[in-house]
Amino acid sequence: VPNLQGPRYVSPVPSGGFVVSEECGDVKVFMSSCKLLCSLSSKYGHQFGNPAGVCVDTDGSILVADEEHRTVHLFPEHGAPICLVSTGLRRPAGMACSSSGHLFVADTVENCVKVFKYCVRPP
Repeated sequence: VPNLQGPRYVSPVPSGGFVVSEECGDVKVFMSSCKLLCSLSSKYGHQFGNPAGVCVDTDGSILVADEEHRTVHLFPEHGAPICLVSTGLRRPAGMACSSSGHLFVADTVENCVKVFKYCVRPP
């Protein structure tokens, strides 16, 4: 995939494509053919500080850790972004989400993995 601006983290999406965070402050979603589907900044009108870890949950929502803003946002397929974590992170980096609705975030300043429950309905 050419023309990325400092690619950092990547995660597959259920449709066969993938999502990539970029150092320049954007997150891009690609189809399985490697064709750009969308930019989250453009699609949602969201301004990232320094996007880092990305993952996709069982609903197909994209979760993004922002190192500069010390947050984690969820970007649903339809609707507005939701801030899932706004406190307690010093430098979020890699992350993963489980099918049971848990979010695992590596905090590089505190040298630990923090676990959050964000899905209230059964998977």
